[in-house]
Amino acid sequence: MHDQRPALAPWPLEVLLGRTAVESERDGRIFDLPLAKIWRAPADVNLATEVMGHPVATPLGPAAGPHTQLAQNIVLSWLTGGRTFELKTVQILDALDIPRPCIDMATAGTNVEWSQELRLEESLEEYAKASLMLGVLREWDPIRARTGVAGPHLFELSVGYNLEGIRTERMAGFLDAVSDASTILDELRGRIPDPFRSFTDVDLPSCLAHSATLSTFHGCPPDEIEAIVQHLMVRHGLDVTVKLNPTLLGPTRVKEILHDRLGWTDLHLVPEAFEEDLQFDRALEMLMDLDAFAQAEGRRFGVKLTNTLVVENHAGRLPGERMYLSGHPLHVISATLLADLDWALPGLLRLGVRDDSPSPVAFSAGVDRENVADLVGLGLEPVTVCSDLLRPGGYARQTLMLKSLCEAMRNAGCADLPAWRAHCDARALADGYETSAAAYAARLATPEGAARYCQEAVAPPKRNDGVLELWDCCSCNLCVTVCPNDAMIRLGSPAALDDMLEKKWQYLCLADLCNDCGNCTTFCPELGSPHLAKPRLHLTDRKWDSHEPNSYFLTPAPGGFVVAGDAYAGEVSAVVNGDRGLPVRGSDLTES
Repeated sequence: MHDQRPALAPWPLEVLLGRTAVESERDGRIFDLPLAKIWRAPADVNLATEVMGHPVATPLGPAAGPHTQLAQNIVLSWLTGGRTFELKTVQILDALDIPRPCIDMATAGTNVEWSQELRLEESLEEYAKASLMLGVLREWDPIRARTGVAGPHLFELSVGYNLEGIRTERMAGFLDAVSDASTILDELRGRIPDPFRSFTDVDLPSCLAHSATLSTFHGCPPDEIEAIVQHLMVRHGLDVTVKLNPTLLGPTRVKEILHDRLGWTDLHLVPEAFEEDLQFDRALEMLMDLDAFAQAEGRRFGVKLTNTLVVENHAGRLPGERMYLSGHPLHVISATLLADLDWALPGLLRLGVRDDSPSPVAFSAGVDRENVADLVGLGLEPVTVCSDLLRPGGYARQTLMLKSLCEAMRNAGCADLPAWRAHCDARALADGYETSAAAYAARLATPEGAARYCQEAVAPPKRNDGVLELWDCCSCNLCVTVCPNDAMIRLGSPAALDDMLEKKWQYLCLADLCNDCGNCTTFCPELGSPHLAKPRLHLTDRKWDSHEPNSYFLTPAPGGFVVAGDAYAGEVSAVVNGDRGLPVRGSDLTES
C-alpha cells in the first residue's frame, strides 16, 4: 500500500442525476441502458419474498463485487429488476493496490480482486447516493411509467476479513453510519438538481442496511468466524450471513467435479487452500452454534454459498500466482455443497417449503438465465449474480433472468414463489429424492445435467482481424455492455467530423469511473483495450494525468466543454459538444 492515484473517482450525485435526466430524454437510455430493458413486474406472477425478514419485490440481485461498488452500478441493477443488493465487501484495509487487469471472463470466470477500491468514507457515500437515487427514480414519472410499482428493495452489507479489522474504530464508525445515515442523506438531499428538486423530501429509511454477509475469505479460523458474527450481532445489531468456501467439499471431490465431470482440466487446485480453510465437520458445528447464538440474541443468522475457489493462475491473462474461480464450474461445486450441507444439517437450513427452519440460504455461483428458476425453486433467498452480468448484455441479462423465472412459474401454474417452491419440492419427491436440493445436485451429476457447465460448452469471445484505433472501430457496443461501471460510452459521430470519421458511433472511456479491470479488453473483437485505446475523458482531477495517452480533461462551458489534452483535443471537443455529446449537464458539473 502506498500513495497512488485512486482506482475510481466517483461522480457526485448531482452529476449522476444530471446525466440521468439528459440521457433518458435525449437517448431513451439511463447509464447506457435502453429504457425498453427496464424490468416491469408482470401482473400474473408475484416474485415477492423476504430476505432476512425484510420484504423484497424479487429474489434476485447483484452479488458483492464490481456491480455494487458505485451508485450507478446499483441503479442499473435496480432498473433491471434487482431488489436485493449485496454491497461491495468493505474492510479496514481500504487503500489496496489491486493488480490490473483484475477480471477475466473469457471462459470460466476468474478474478484477482477481492475488496472495495474506495475508502470507507467513499463507500458509505456511494451506498447513500444509491439509496437516494433509487428513492427519487422510483417516484420520477419517466421511470415509474416503465417500472410500474417497483416494490421494496434491500441493501445488505458485505464485510471482511478478520475480527481485528472489523473491531477498529474506523470500521465501527462506518457500520454505525450505515445504521443511521441520516446525516449524509440530508447533505445529499441538498445536492439534488433539476428536474428532481421536487423529490428533495422523498421518504427514505435512515438505516441503509440491517444485515451483513461475512466474507471471511480463505484461511480464517472457525473460532474467529464465530467471534466476528457475535460481534456484528451484539455490537452493531446486525443480522448476519456467513459466506462459506467451496473448499468444504474437500480436494478430492472438487477435483472430480472440476476435472472429471466438467473437463476444466487446465484449472489446477491449490492444496494449501483446502488445508487452511474451514473443514466440513467443524463447519457443521459452527453453523449450529451460530444459529443458537442468533436465536438467543433475537437476531437472524443465514448461510451463503459460496465464495470463489482459489486456483493456480495458469493462463497469464491476470497478474499473480493465484486467481479466484467463479462462473459455470463453481455453480456445480456450490450446488453439490448445498446438498451435502442440507443432508448433514437436518431442519437447520430454510430450503424448499421448510419455512420453519431457522437459517435462510443465499446463493451466488454461476447464476444465469438457464438456472435461476431452479435456484429460486430450491428456496434460496436471495439468489445473487456477478459473473453473468460481466458478459455481453451486462445488466440487461438480469431482466432476462427474471423473465425466465416468470416463464417457468407460468408453465407450472404457479402464481407466486411459495407455490413455485412447493412445485419444485413435489417434483423432487416424485423423482425419488428427499429434497429439491438433493434432486438438483443429482441432476448436475449426470452427463446431461452437467453438459452446459463443461469447458467444451463455454465458447471464448469471437475475434476479427481489426486493430483498435482511437476513432472508428467495428461498433459492436460490447465494451459498453460488459463494463460494470458504465465507464465505456457510445456517442454519435458529429456531422462536423464526417470527413474524418467513417462510423456512425464513437466509443469513449469515462476515466473517472474506469478501474482498468480489463473486462472490455476480454470481449473486444479487435486487438486492443478499449479503455486505453479510446479517448479517456476526465470530469474530476483525481485521476487526471496530462501525460497519459489519449487522456483529456473536460471543463464545462456554454454549449459544451473546454478540453485539455494532447493533439486530438480539438477533435474530442467536437465529439463531446452538441446534441450528440456527453450526456451530462454543464450546469450540474459547475455546481459540483
